[in-house]
Order: sequence, then structure tokens, then C-alpha cells
Amino acid sequence: MDTLSDFADCRRDTRSRPDDIEGDLVAALARGEIEIVFQPQFDLASDALVGAEALARWKHPHVGLIGADALFAVAERAGHAAQLSRHIAVAALAAARAWPKHLHLSLNVTPPDLADGAFVMELLRLVDEAGFAPDRLTLEITEQVLIEDLETGAETLISLKQTGIRIALDDFGAGFCNFRYLKLLPVDTLKLDRSMIDGIEQDSRDLAVLRAIVALARALNLTVVAEGIETEGQRAIAAREGCAVYQGFLRSVPLGAGAFLALAGEDTRLPA
Repeated sequence: MDTLSDFADCRRDTRSRPDDIEGDLVAALARGEIEIVFQPQFDLASDALVGAEALARWKHPHVGLIGADALFAVAERAGHAAQLSRHIAVAALAAARAWPKHLHLSLNVTPPDLADGAFVMELLRLVDEAGFAPDRLTLEITEQVLIEDLETGAETLISLKQTGIRIALDDFGAGFCNFRYLKLLPVDTLKLDRSMIDGIEQDSRDLAVLRAIVALARALNLTVVAEGIETEGQRAIAAREGCAVYQGFLRSVPLGAGAFLALAGEDTRLPA
């Protein structure tokens, strides 16, 4: 998940206590004030646009711009994480309906999503209503999402996988890298945390870790997405070492729906 920061514009106001912000979020969701932006993703071999990750932003009148991680933290405290997830899915799928057919959409999954017995049917209903092909959708999960109930999470993800939806293990390397997840879960993609990329130009140990992860992914027939690419050197190394896709501020900051659609129209290349 690429974010400028949890609070990209931290203009805090003494009037904005946590409970105030939680109440404000409920009202903002009702008024449709949560903005959806798209972090473009590019093929490392051809540099062609291949899709985007949908992210939420909230321009709070007193706090400033609240990024995706902090926004979900607020939503979970308020008991509205599932409502926020649904809002993002509906808006992102509606926007992605206009994309060229080769582009993929990635959505993040939360603990309340996986714990909800109706999540699979609800998501498939939203995908069907949007006229979006399930095999163009990737769900991104993190270790923090799975740690509460791995078995239930695995069952939910297997059900989704059977419909053609792809599964990515997000922020890989940020936590404990529990390899049991790779054994039990129907994962298609490892999405490297930006901390796995930061030092690869200067530190031989960081580069060795990257190589080891890519080798593991290749052995398991998984693709690797490099997140947080900010320099041409990082992009070149990720491509050389076998990563398939990258995202990061080297090529683009998160874009609004219209700006992303314009980018998709400008990029006539297809992945190699």
C-alpha cells in the first residue's frame, strides 16, 4: 500500500479529538466525502500500465488529509470498517468499468471483511453489478488481517479464488513473514513492502534479501510486485532480479479517477 503518510497533511486541531473524528467519518461516509484514488502499477519488463490499487483519502476539515492506513484505523475504532470497505469497492469498481480491458484493479481486504460470512457473496454481487470481470480483480491482504483467524480467512480466500479473483499477500516483509501463510493460502502474488526496496541500491544485504524472496516466489509460482519504487535505480534492480510489477512515486503519485483514466488512454503499450 503506497501512501504519502497516514496523515499526509497533519494540521491537527484541538477540536478534533479521536471520538470527534470517528463521528465525523460516519457523516463523511453518508455524504460520500471519502475520495478514492488509484496508485498506478506498471509492468517492469515493458513499463506498460497494468492496473492500479484503489486507496481512500479523507480531507478532514480540521485534521487535514488522512491517508488509507489511518483512515481504516479510525473506521475500525468507530465500528465502520466494513462500511468503508464497501464504499471503496463500489466507487473503485464503478471507475474501473471504464478502463481498458487489460487493466487490473486491486482492493485491500480488512479483518471485518474476512470475518463477515456474507463477504464473498456481497463482493461478487458488487463485481457483477459493476460489469467487471472477476479475473481482473486482485484482493490484497496483510498478515495483520490474517493473524486473528487464519483458517477462516483461508476458507474465504479459497472461495474467492475459485471465482477467478486473484489474491496478493500485501506488505510482505513488513511483519514476521509467516511462511505458513504461503502454505495455506491461495496466494498468486507477493507484494513487497517498501522496506524491502528502500536499501537495495546501497546495501548488499538488502539486495540479497530481495533475491531470496524472488527465488522463493519463483519456486512457488508466484509473481512479485515491488511497492514503493522511488528511483530509477530501484526500478532497474527490481526488474533485473525478477520482480514482475512495480508501483511507486517514480512514475506516479495516486491519481483521481479521471486522471487515471487519462493516463490509461495515453499508455498504448501492453505488458511484455
